[in-house]
Amino acid sequence: MQEYDYIIVGAGAAGCVLAHRLSEDPYSRVLVLEAGGRDLHPYVHMPLTWRQIWRGPLYNWMYASEPEVYLDDRRLALPRGKVLGGSSTINGMLYIRGNPRDYDTWRQLGNDGWSYEEILPYFKRSETNWRGATEVHGADGPLQVTPVATRLYGYERIREAAINAGIGLTADFAANPEGFNRLDVTVGGDGRRSSAARAYLRPALERSNVFVMVHALSLRVLLDKGRALGVEYAQDGNRFVAHARREVILSGGAYNSPQLLLLSGIGPADEITAQGIRSVHDLPGVGKNLSEHPMVSTAFESNLDTSFLDQLRYDRLAMQMMRYAVMRTGNFANQVITANAFVRTRPELDTPNMQLFFGPVKQDAQIWGPGFRRRVAHGFSGTACLLRPESRGHVSLYSGDPGRPPRVVLNFMKERSDREALRQGVRWLRKVYGSPPLDRIIVREANPGAEVQSDEALDAFIRQRVEVGHHPVGTCAMGVNGDAVVDPQLRVRGIEGLRVVDASVMPLVPSGNTYAPTLMVAEKAADMIRGQPPLPVGA
Repeated sequence: MQEYDYIIVGAGAAGCVLAHRLSEDPYSRVLVLEAGGRDLHPYVHMPLTWRQIWRGPLYNWMYASEPEVYLDDRRLALPRGKVLGGSSTINGMLYIRGNPRDYDTWRQLGNDGWSYEEILPYFKRSETNWRGATEVHGADGPLQVTPVATRLYGYERIREAAINAGIGLTADFAANPEGFNRLDVTVGGDGRRSSAARAYLRPALERSNVFVMVHALSLRVLLDKGRALGVEYAQDGNRFVAHARREVILSGGAYNSPQLLLLSGIGPADEITAQGIRSVHDLPGVGKNLSEHPMVSTAFESNLDTSFLDQLRYDRLAMQMMRYAVMRTGNFANQVITANAFVRTRPELDTPNMQLFFGPVKQDAQIWGPGFRRRVAHGFSGTACLLRPESRGHVSLYSGDPGRPPRVVLNFMKERSDREALRQGVRWLRKVYGSPPLDRIIVREANPGAEVQSDEALDAFIRQRVEVGHHPVGTCAMGVNGDAVVDPQLRVRGIEGLRVVDASVMPLVPSGNTYAPTLMVAEKAADMIRGQPPLPVGA
């Protein structure tokens, strides 16, 4: 038996924040249980190589959805970080907060304290932004935020085409989340990924009251008379019990936090007992309300003689690798994306419902060179990401075995409105790439192809090509009604001493990438847990 004040299950984005903030109290002992390993491989810190660490099981749980009924029974890959920092260690590093209206809607659902003006101070507390301190940005937080360097990415061409296509400009997506601009990324001035492990957990580990167990798979939350007492976990083939004097906090993310609740007997009673697990607390909302951003990519070939594709020649990459190793600069210190835009697929919408990404190479671009692999055609990529999907999925168990992955059903494209909106997203991309000056250099739409025009043809393309945006939320949603899993203080309803703090508590998915919002949730939760007053509005 080991005793701590707080036990945090999961060293992902939220778990790292909590370890940092809760351990600021020197009299609190904090244990972090992480089922993955340490972030030792150089690829996890090198921005250009982020997709390489998805390719195998070393740092990726390699989850997959069930065959999706509305996607021709395709199973979608669900990359999740199997490492300190969780998915913040393997993600695309884009810093987007969403739209202020997202959080005001949370508040309108009954979640006191979660309006935009109330959570803005926590966004600011979390970051050191390259702009310095402003009304919406912080300048002394743990997370490093810098702009994408677009010198080789054809930014000016795409910017002009976006304007000609009718997309306005914005100077800062945090201040005005509509229009076109370069992106900010969570990369430090030293050219390294600013994962939650580097930003929050490593400084916390310098304190004597923080303990991290890696390769420690949590098996169940220990409960007695409606209170969480601790966690049983497995490590190196042995089982251990850790006792929590104050609280157990689940930070496993939208797939694993509901999974552990179900394994512990908390959730829909009929689902739990069907897996041979004793139902301890019937909480129907556990694992429901899964929301994710569906996204689909397009490709356009150009008549350019040179583009960023030239930088992928193996000898040039080798030189860039050496430059990065010595100076932490160059292509390997950057995220390869040209720009981003938030647009509305229908003019009557109150806020943008589509995020468009513009890339300097096609999605099929690979390392190439003489005697190795032929170069593909020069071109560009465009991706449409639906921000406010209406389709909902769920997370459940395959069995009572904690070693099995969770069962995930996304239900992408179930709702007609989602199909219509994503169809319009593809048409927005075509409009931009068909506008001057891009219209003079685009010679062919490689994907889906100019012949794919009708609603039916576009729907078929989307069914075959749609992927996840890697932003799952909602499976332990906060709220005040019967479907809510946690209350606005993120306490599991009906169980004392147990909270969930991660993206799973978000009742609706934010209109953008979820790394920054997850840090915000954890920053605010840390104050709640410690009994501190919330940061004042305007701080």
